[in-house]
Amino acid sequence: MHGIHVRLFVTDADASADWYVEQLDFEHSWAFSAGDQRHVYVADENGFELQLTETEGEQAIAEADTVDHLALGVEDVDAAFDAIENHGVVKDPGDQPEAGARTAFLEDPDGNVVELVQPLD
Repeated sequence: MHGIHVRLFVTDADASADWYVEQLDFEHSWAFSAGDQRHVYVADENGFELQLTETEGEQAIAEADTVDHLALGVEDVDAAFDAIENHGVVKDPGDQPEAGARTAFLEDPDGNVVELVQPLD
């Protein structure tokens, strides 16, 4: 079993897609509209996609209506954390021995929490 995509509710799908492309090395994948929603997809190098969904007229999204967080594996948490233009630091880089990882948490432009994960050696 492997992940296919995670759907995130955003206020501006294009701006969010650009952030994931510019800051986290995702690539623009595809898009479609249905009813009052626009769906923009970005994919990582393994083909895992984020479905970024905006609803026409939606100016703000309640925190509980997005997702809890999205975890992304990185080679170096500290380097990635320092390089990424974040919109809020949730938790600075630190070791999580119980999870066997070094992690950090930051926010994207809509307040979605992104966890950066680096396995501990």
